Amino acid sequence: MSTYHENLKNQETLRLREIQKELPSFLAEFFRGIAQTTSTKTRLGYAYDLRIFFRYLFEEHRTLGGIEPSKLVVANLNEITSDDIDCFMEYLSYYIRPDYEHPENNAELHNDEKGKSRKLAAVRSMYKYFYRKRKVTANPATIVETPKIHSKQIVRLDVNEMADFLDAVESGEKLSQREKTFHERTKKRDLAITTLLLGTGMRVSECVGINIKDIDFKNNAVKIVRKGGNEVFLYFGDEVQKALQDYLEERNSAITKEDDEDALFLSSQGKRITVRTVQKMVKKYASTVTVKKISPHKLRSTFGTNLYQETGDIYLVADTLGHADVNTTKKHYAEIEDQRRRKAASYIKLRKD
Repeated sequence: MSTYHENLKNQETLRLREIQKELPSFLAEFFRGIAQTTSTKTRLGYAYDLRIFFRYLFEEHRTLGGIEPSKLVVANLNEITSDDIDCFMEYLSYYIRPDYEHPENNAELHNDEKGKSRKLAAVRSMYKYFYRKRKVTANPATIVETPKIHSKQIVRLDVNEMADFLDAVESGEKLSQREKTFHERTKKRDLAITTLLLGTGMRVSECVGINIKDIDFKNNAVKIVRKGGNEVFLYFGDEVQKALQDYLEERNSAITKEDDEDALFLSSQGKRITVRTVQKMVKKYASTVTVKKISPHKLRSTFGTNLYQETGDIYLVADTLGHADVNTTKKHYAEIEDQRRRKAASYIKLRKD
């Protein structure tokens, strides 16, 4: 694993330890117990979601209300019923909590079905662990219904929009005067990033983690680190190759910070570019060519759609996008599947004209 990914994992580990200080002490056993089967990022996500759950109990629960989470013991989990968890799901629709970065302020928060499902998954995982260890007498989370997530139409760039988007990145024509000043310094980098995202379907987190040595022009391949730490090679075409080579001519003479001298994509400060910077950059260019809300993830959807339309191979799409379960891919591209089935009906003639 690269130094960048090791540092990222270390930062997540430290953050997890910080969050655990606000949680019941018995959860330390839970996080240790699932460490072999989950990533640090997953455990950190659980910690964030469980912090909200125990804050809800402090504010609302009939017997545990008013007891600070740090004072709870594992036996207290037996006082929580499935109805309590149902009420927690309702609470997540709208609630107010302290802003953890600015404690003097409060934050108003809303959760859609996806956010509620993720938090329920954290509660279920906690109960599953302690029930298996026979430290609670029941697992009420298993009978709470998962919020139904309504499928949304895939937002993506069509063929013309994709060309216009890349033209906008390259020319910077529709940017403001201030943006054009920066564009002159970053256009080769920006074009390399956007072309790479559209040409491989990689995640933005995978993109920012690439080092110069990860690029293999002999095979037109780039090594990335997937979720869970697996290293894989993604292959790219001639357009991506050209954009990368043009950028590398500039990148090789750039002044970098010592810790980021291996990073492929740099910020204007000579540091490894961040996910947030790429998100803002994509949004900036996309807003000049379409009213659609385009993010790096939508560029990934654009790639997946193009690949599926060209090949009709859902397993290839799943493998290239790094989906562990092909059903995830099928769910995302069900609309295209339906269009293909509708089109198939037009091929069948029962009576000749």
